[in-house]
Amino acid sequence: MKTSPRVITLTIASILAFSAVAAGASPAVAVDGTATSDTRPYYHYTPQQNWMNDPNGLIYYGGKYHLFYQYNATGNTGGNASWGHAVSTDLTHWKQLPIAIPSDADEEVWSGSVVNDSKNSSGLGTGKTGPLVAIYTSAPRATGVQRQSIAYSNDGGTTWTKYANNPVIDIGSHNFRDPKVFWYAPANQWRMVVALSDQHRVAIYGSSNLKDWTEQSEFGPDGVTSAVWECPDLFPMQLDGKTDVTKWVLTVSVAGRAEYFVGTFDGTTFVNSEAPYTAPAGTVLNDFESTTYGAGWTSTGTAFGDGPTHDTGASGYVGSGYVDTFHNSDAETGTLTSPTFTVNKKNLNFLIAGGNHPYVEGGSIAAPAGDTFQDFEGDSLPGWTGTGDFAGITPSKESLSGQIGNGVLDTCQAGCDAAQGTITSPAFTITRPYIDLLTAGGQHPWGQSNPTAVNLVVGGNVVASVTGNDTGSMDWVYLDASAYIGQQATLQIVDQSDGSAGWGHMMVDDIVFSDTIAKPWNSETGANLLVNGKVVRTATGNDSGTLDWANWDLSDLQGQQAQLQLVDLNGGGWGHLIADQFTLADQPAQSSMRRAHWIDLGRDFYAAVTFNDAPANQRIALGWMNNWDYANTLPSDGWRGTQSVPRVLSLRTIDGQPRIVQTVARQVSALAQLNKLQLAPPTAIPAGTKPLKVTTTTNAVRVDAVLAAGSAKSFGLQLFRSADGSQYVGVSYDTATSTLSVDRTHSGNVGFSSAFPSIDGAVVPLDHGLLRLELYLDKTSIEAFAQNGRASVTDLVFPAAGSNGVALTANGGNAGLVLLTVTPLANAMSGAYTN
Repeated sequence: MKTSPRVITLTIASILAFSAVAAGASPAVAVDGTATSDTRPYYHYTPQQNWMNDPNGLIYYGGKYHLFYQYNATGNTGGNASWGHAVSTDLTHWKQLPIAIPSDADEEVWSGSVVNDSKNSSGLGTGKTGPLVAIYTSAPRATGVQRQSIAYSNDGGTTWTKYANNPVIDIGSHNFRDPKVFWYAPANQWRMVVALSDQHRVAIYGSSNLKDWTEQSEFGPDGVTSAVWECPDLFPMQLDGKTDVTKWVLTVSVAGRAEYFVGTFDGTTFVNSEAPYTAPAGTVLNDFESTTYGAGWTSTGTAFGDGPTHDTGASGYVGSGYVDTFHNSDAETGTLTSPTFTVNKKNLNFLIAGGNHPYVEGGSIAAPAGDTFQDFEGDSLPGWTGTGDFAGITPSKESLSGQIGNGVLDTCQAGCDAAQGTITSPAFTITRPYIDLLTAGGQHPWGQSNPTAVNLVVGGNVVASVTGNDTGSMDWVYLDASAYIGQQATLQIVDQSDGSAGWGHMMVDDIVFSDTIAKPWNSETGANLLVNGKVVRTATGNDSGTLDWANWDLSDLQGQQAQLQLVDLNGGGWGHLIADQFTLADQPAQSSMRRAHWIDLGRDFYAAVTFNDAPANQRIALGWMNNWDYANTLPSDGWRGTQSVPRVLSLRTIDGQPRIVQTVARQVSALAQLNKLQLAPPTAIPAGTKPLKVTTTTNAVRVDAVLAAGSAKSFGLQLFRSADGSQYVGVSYDTATSTLSVDRTHSGNVGFSSAFPSIDGAVVPLDHGLLRLELYLDKTSIEAFAQNGRASVTDLVFPAAGSNGVALTANGGNAGLVLLTVTPLANAMSGAYTN
């Protein structure tokens, strides 16, 4: 494909500008080999030891950037939250300071913000400059109620005193957190945005003194509501750099990412400027507006009742009626099946909510047939013996999803995850080939360190073993005993995990000797499309009461006869289904996740907030580089938690809409080691993989690349590449979908959590056939910025030692490399922990 020489020249010039900035900056000397471990980053902030998560209290004050953050001084997993503290003069060389606001016997100190009360509006200052005031979420250990409290510092943030009359806001909620406070000059007052997390709302408060607050308004629900809202921020931005065009941006962290809304703020109310979404029109199969489901619709069980619901218990439905299988409780189950219809459009769009319990093909809806060895329904365990913390253990009464009856054996004992030991069954003779049982909790297999497992022991040897599933939902597993029929055996439940690697206990229920292998539970709450009685499409809810659009592509089913079947087979938590507006249409509906505007589309940029009072009115953001899906299980060397590179946000008009664009703060350029810069010249990229001679050395580098799509269907790079090419992080572009993706499924150590392997993508157009990438690699992370910051994808990775190769890739045609440079970045963290 022919490309514009002007575009290529400008793109190359922008890469060379990075070198020019670095050359004019104060020289940064590389300090080799000073990282405290093989995984500690060179230029991202990490604590010397223990756990760190959300950045909070970000403020520029006294010539320094102050980074406060959630910190557990007692271990390297989440919990026992205090405010850690670090400072920097350049956003790259951080110095860790003593804990700023510690947790105590009464409360944990959760996320919040810091303001410079220069006018001493709070009356808490003792000097001429006024105090720094921290506004944080107080989480009392006794009640768990989330309240907003304040602390103040009169020595520039070194020492803090909690306000004697805390809390300053208490609404009695367990989901009220993460206050961000700023000065609103037109009203000569302070403003606070704080998350009503489970309501998917942000409350806005006002105060003249930081101590007495009045609610002004609420925003939401809007955007993504499939997970709790956290860490809101609200700030003005100039659109396209025009001083006379100001927009307000509201950010919230939800579903593992940072979403943003652009709108207006009058000091009281934030209004989203984007019009409400309308799904494509089409042929409605059922909108559930009637009092009955309609002719030909048939139901089984009791979950669907006599007809649609016409109350206001859910949100996001269209009209007045919708399906809701929660009548008196989650316990009701059943199905609702439509009459047959002809597939005559390419898409089936519908609204769905309720329980997130997917369809399981061939799944079980009943316990396996056989002889029950133990169901844990009693108050004791005759013949079972425990060691360690499990001496004298008895069943507990719980109501876990997938559990049968009321009793379960749970190794969460005194200290819960800290409890360790074994529980051994009475001896028995193996008479059937399979031992089926329900397990949940820690997924730490036997044979690995610190297992949580159920073992079949024959002749003193473990001959089969199963583990948990890293959830609180019980599911069927089996032990193959077919080779040992007629022999004596015992079952041994082992818990040697203390929770430092996540889920440090396991649950066991209903042990059955059977002739068949138990199938996983089909505890579905969802919608299925049936063709010839077989499920060919399926969707489930979102663990919320807010309906969201879903879509099935029916291109391959045109002209066929089909039926809809709504299913509720779940009787536990979120054990019901909500659905509405099944419509055949020419165009697909877009879910809120697809429609949302994200600051970053990777898995590891969460709890992002911006600095108060940054120089030159810059809007500088930091995010926590982690994800709660696997945060507690990341490979650790005594510390756990990383902050992103500092990013400068701007607001630009893109495709007619205001959108956030981000660039890495210019101070990072001063870390460039220009004498070690490597250059890969222009080259053709034939279909396949083409290794380059350049390497990423310490894997603490910036990679700048300009690639031309040519005729390829996809093209890109492999980074963190092993010598044999079996391990790599793929950064690729799909020309059909205009999607930039980061693939870490082959990135080295991905086995510590089933949730970790992922391919994450962001839609961004090519510019005259060209893709410009700025890639920041640092030991165990990649932050990918595309097209001058229009899109970014941030992911953690854990490559094997020596995996520092670079390769070009193309598929379905040829692409081209215009230019690629690799610039090592110096170790800015080498002096972070010195006193």
